[in-house]
Amino acid sequence: MKKSGILHAELSRLIATLGHGDLLVIGDAGLPVPPGVPCIDLALTHGVPTFQQVLAAVLTEMQVERCTVASEASTTILALAPLAPDLVPHDAFKTLSRSARAILRTGEVTPYANIALFAGVTF
Repeated sequence: MKKSGILHAELSRLIATLGHGDLLVIGDAGLPVPPGVPCIDLALTHGVPTFQQVLAAVLTEMQVERCTVASEASTTILALAPLAPDLVPHDAFKTLSRSARAILRTGEVTPYANIALFAGVTF
């Protein structure tokens, strides 16, 4: 059994296989998942797990080079970004999500609680 970090096998495997520039999207419960993009559904009930909890866990294991957030997102969501995010309209964010390796669906019900994380390298 894995001792620490992300215990969800599919999510742990995904992060371990990300390459430089690969895109991982963390979305609220209502973010549409484009056809062909895998969805790792973590949602249990409204608000569980939260966007903040999932983002914090992912950031412990993923090297992030840049990130993108919808310009309609609240200042609370913007403040959670690991670095200054690129801001795009929500429709452009949904278009961007088509190129994601996967979308993590949270139980978050705050509007526009979504972030696109682009993998960096550790060297």
